[in-house]
Amino acid sequence: MPDIAVVLPSVLQPLAGGQSVLTAPADGPVTVGELLDAVTSGYAVLGRRLRDETGALRRFVNVYVDGDEVRRLQGLETEVAPGQEVLVIQSVAGG
Repeated sequence: MPDIAVVLPSVLQPLAGGQSVLTAPADGPVTVGELLDAVTSGYAVLGRRLRDETGALRRFVNVYVDGDEVRRLQGLETEVAPGQEVLVIQSVAGG
């Protein structure tokens, strides 16, 4: 069964046990929301950093599926197929 890879930025890796890539098995397309649920199931703090209490992506978190930002697609309902890569980017403010 092929996996779907979720690539994390270095700022989020400590919340995923130091891993830069989390994978989830998939025998067909899944939504970004389902994928995030699967890869964060063992990392509750990471899950809360990515999504708010309503389950929506946090404002400062951007998720890309093969280079396309999901907010410009169908949001968390965007489908991801096995073999595709999902990239999480967290905006960082500073001065």
